Amino acid sequence: MVPVRPGAIILARHGEPALSRKCMISARQYGDWWGRYEVGGLRAGQTPPAELVAAAEGAGAIYASSRPRALETAAAICNGREVMVDALFIEAPLPPPRLPDWIRLSPRWWGVVSRCWWYLSDRHHQEETRVEAEVRAEQAAQVLIGRAESGEDVLVLAHGYFNHMVGRRLKADGWRLVHNQGFKYWSQRRFEKR
Repeated sequence: MVPVRPGAIILARHGEPALSRKCMISARQYGDWWGRYEVGGLRAGQTPPAELVAAAEGAGAIYASSRPRALETAAAICNGREVMVDALFIEAPLPPPRLPDWIRLSPRWWGVVSRCWWYLSDRHHQEETRVEAEVRAEQAAQVLIGRAESGEDVLVLAHGYFNHMVGRRLKADGWRLVHNQGFKYWSQRRFEKR
């Protein structure tokens, strides 16, 4: 009997969120902004790329983060197909460091500062730590690998940084990145078993 070759694992980022990043805010205000971002959906009027729609059509299994922006992305590209919603795929947290209110940056730059602080610090205001998120990324990778072993492609609709973490785990387990659109909205990264 010929062994089944595993299907591909495709990690896709959600569409563009509705919450504007065009503002200057303090670290404390960024914490509030991130809270709204986590429960917000997509900006209206977006058209998903045909390549991502085709990936959904060809997938044997589709997973989505439980965040609204991932769920709305799934609704936009999956044409009514079953989507397995799992909090395992939510974004790694972005708690801002406690800095004076006179320091004001755009949400984009607070995201960079917060990600660096989260990555290097062990103080996270009772949120998931980097080590905990790495364990979750390994769990997510194993779920996807298990599903891909059936020979069908697996699509995940989730978030930029957590997808990056899962991708690192896939590479460590012998999967190769064969198609890379980066981490922009609606992008996908395709991994295949070597």
